[in-house]
Order: sequence, then C-alpha cells, then structure tokens
Amino acid sequence: MASINQCIASLTRLSLSTPARTVNATIPRFLAPSIVQIRCKSAGTVAMRAREREKDKLKKKRKQQRHKEYKYAAPSKEEQYSLCDAMRYLRAAEVGRPPSSVTYEVALKIRTPKNSPVLRSRIRLPYPIKSDTRIAVICKEGSGAMHDARTGGAVAFGEESLFELIKSNPGKLPFNRLICHVDSEAALKKANLGRILGPKGLMPSLKTNTITKSVKTLMHEMVGAETYRERVGSIRMPIGNIQFSPKMLSENVKALVDTVKENISNMEDKVKKDLVEVVLTSTTGPGFSLNGGFNPTDEKIQPEHLSTAM
Repeated sequence: MASINQCIASLTRLSLSTPARTVNATIPRFLAPSIVQIRCKSAGTVAMRAREREKDKLKKKRKQQRHKEYKYAAPSKEEQYSLCDAMRYLRAAEVGRPPSSVTYEVALKIRTPKNSPVLRSRIRLPYPIKSDTRIAVICKEGSGAMHDARTGGAVAFGEESLFELIKSNPGKLPFNRLICHVDSEAALKKANLGRILGPKGLMPSLKTNTITKSVKTLMHEMVGAETYRERVGSIRMPIGNIQFSPKMLSENVKALVDTVKENISNMEDKVKKDLVEVVLTSTTGPGFSLNGGFNPTDEKIQPEHLSTAM
C-alpha cells in the first residue's frame, strides 16, 4: 500500500512541474505577415530605367531653371498696347480721382540671375514729376562746399549743426534729400546717424552716388531727378503725372529705358541681363504691356485728346 502511495505522489509531482520550453520552428517567409516581409524594388527593364533617368534629368533641369532667375521677370502673355491706348484706358480707370493725386508708373521687367549685382542709378527725366526737392548738404563749416550749398538753395548745410538738427528732430526733417562732401565723410560715420537716416533712405553712400566732390554739380543733378533700383528682377518708378501729354510721357519712358539699357551694357562683363518687357500702370489702374508703338488704334482718338484734364 505504501509503495502505491509513493508512486501516485511521484506521478503528481511530475504533472505539477514546469513544462519544458518548446523551440520555435522557423516560419517560412511566404507565411510571415506582410509587415515583416522584406520588399525589394524591381530593377525593371532597360526601357523603364531609361525613362526614370529622363524624368530625374527633367526634374533637375526644371528645379535649376526655377531657382536660377526671378519668375516675376518673365514676359507676360497678355495683349500688348500702344502708349496712347494704355494712357486712354488708365485715364478711364482713374476717373473721379483728383488729377494731382494720380501718377503714371512704369515697371521694367529684367531677366537676371538671382544674387547678381543689381541696377541702381539716378535719372533726370526730360519732364520731372516732383518739384518739392529739398536738399541738405553735409560739409565743413566755412568751406567752398558750404558756399555752393548756400548759393544752390540747400535748406540746411554744415556738419555739427546739421547733425544736431537731425538728432533733435528725427521724425520731421526739413529735407528729403541728403548729400555729403567727401571731406565730411569721416565726420558722418562718426556721428552714427545710420539708425535715423537709413530707414528713410537718406543715408549718403557711394552706392547711391550721394557722396561727391562737387556739391554744386550733384545738387543740379538731384533737382527733378528720380532714383531707381532693381528689385526682384524689375525696376518700378513714377514716370509722369496723369495730366502729362502722350509726348511728354513718351519722352520720359524712352529716357528711362535708354538709361537702363546703358546700365545693362555696362555690366556685361559681370552679369548678363536683358530687358524683356515694359509695363505702364497708374496709381490704382491695371498694368498694360507696351509694344513700342505710340499712336492709338482708334482713328477717332488723337493724342491731343489725352492731353486735357480728366
């Protein structure tokens, strides 16, 4: 009897002991879930690989072209107009506004590489637009430059006295143009007026041709002169009053285009630029691409009809 009980107890201990771990068998790849399967791109045929290479080349070329030049400089595909036709439509768009508050504006689209030297200069138009030019001159006290500034009609001149005027009343300066004689350039840098004059576009510098040896000559050039600068592949500036005749506006546009073309030719050794389109607009009017013509297409309309007040 005791032997039977011992045998039963042994069997019980064996049944309660921890079962041995089973060894996992290797699962075939085709039976594994799709998430753990390794997928390989098919090499494809020779023709497929050739098409992929052509697509990559085309994408690379488009990317280079897209980032090489400014998209704003691309010529528009809209209809082009003669100068008189553009003036006629712009005058119609500005009806009801005071003529003194409306000006014609021109935009010159220039094909140019990005991060290239920009066109920047000053032009004296045959028919000036602004007549309220007030010039101040930074020059040494009692010098010949001060005498030229006084006789030329400058509203303010000097060194320390002019610096104190600018610092004491930076929000309401009595001038809208500021030039500096070369002998006073060091004093201008020492005065630290860049924070006041810089945001207003009045800080004299060699880039803007406002530091000169001849105050008299520069003042004569600045009276009635306009400053232009290339920005994002275009040059924009006022070109005439709404009461200008077509002949007056035509001469102003021609003078600006000729000056810009001359500047472009002077930069050929540095960068290649091309003038691709001339667009005429007004203060609140749309833009009209000019085709280089002058006369209106309507025989009933004459240039004299566009010379009167609206």
